[in-house]
This record gives sequence, C-alpha cells and structure tokens, in this order.
Amino acid sequence: MADRFKNKYRIKSARLENWDYRWNAAYFITICTAHRKHYFGEIIKGKMEFSPVGIIADIMWHEITHHTSHVQLGAFVVMPNHIHGILILNNPEIPIEDNENGNDLKNKEGKEKDEKEKDGKEKDGKENVQTLHATSPQSPQDLQNPPKNPQMAKISPKANSISTIIRSYKSATTKHAHRLGYEFEWQTRFHDHIIRNDISYYNISNYIKNNPVNWKEDNFH
Repeated sequence: MADRFKNKYRIKSARLENWDYRWNAAYFITICTAHRKHYFGEIIKGKMEFSPVGIIADIMWHEITHHTSHVQLGAFVVMPNHIHGILILNNPEIPIEDNENGNDLKNKEGKEKDEKEKDGKEKDGKENVQTLHATSPQSPQDLQNPPKNPQMAKISPKANSISTIIRSYKSATTKHAHRLGYEFEWQTRFHDHIIRNDISYYNISNYIKNNPVNWKEDNFH
C-alpha cells in the first residue's frame, strides 16, 4: 500500500490546499499501526476477533463524540493492523459556504476526478478508498506554543479540527494500552479523504462494513 501512495496519490502539502479541516464535511479516516503490526487482533472466518488493544481502539473511537463538539460518527471498523472510520463535522458556526475557497476546491477536486477517470484509475467507487492523503498530527507542546511563522500558523491544527480529533484518539488509545501493560504503537501519520457526495459516502460506508469479510483482498493485508 505504501508503494501505491508514493509519488502517485500524495500531494505537495501534508494537507489539502485551501481546505480548513474544521469545515463541515464527512471525512474518511484510515489509521495504521506501526509497521502494520497486528496489534488489534485477527480476522477469523470473515469476522474480526479483537485483542485487548483492539477493544481499546474500538472503545476510544466511540468516545470521540463525548470529548469533541459537533462531530458525528459514521461507519467504523477495527482491523488487525488499521482502523477505518467516517467522521462527520457539523458545526453551525463554521459553514463551508461562507469561505471563498470552498467553490475553488470543489472545482479543483472535480477536475482531478475527471482526469483520474480518463486514466482508468477510478472504478466502482474505489477511488474513495485509495486516493487518500496524509496529515501530520502535531504535539500538545506545538499547540501551547503557536508558531510565529504565518505559514506554520496556517497549517497548524486548530481546535475541533480533524487533526486534533485524530491526535487525541491516537493518544488516548496508546495511553490506555500502555497503562494496562500492552505493547502498542501507531504509525506516525494518518490518511484522510473528504467525501464529496452521497454516492461516495455510500460506497465508502460499504467498504468499511465489508472490510473484515474482504480481508484477504485488502491492500493492508
């Protein structure tokens, strides 16, 4: 899977240009364990059998709504070496329509999608699973000491953004696993994809729900 992303689907910046990750949208999130190690359990006869760390990862994801305002949970699954989930931001104080870059981004995404379709890279909604880009979480110290550089300030995670939500989730999972004496480590980055429409949402939700059954064909296997 790493080779698939290298120099093919990755973009210049760790974040999608002109997009504020606090904006109201549905986000498809994928987070892998370090070195793709099977910390979370194993798939047996098409069903996920959780390890203790897998149970923690599942519980902590469902705790997100208790610690972050204006977020809803879509489909979610814990796999042996990664998790897939949909986060829906719905903050009435930050409507995307009020941002002048919103339409530019939609047009840009539409052009990119058309180009990929011409190249035959998008089939049966799978582009929503494969064309992900990475976002680097920042440390709590970085947030307490905001960067003075305007560009750094622009790309630093903001409260209730996707980056801060995922950073908190990863931190909580790791903290509880270590507290109980279990070995565990996340991959440094995570992958996110902004879901464009209802069809994409439907395809991605089905992909997530059917992930255990299709584990042998999964790119993360």
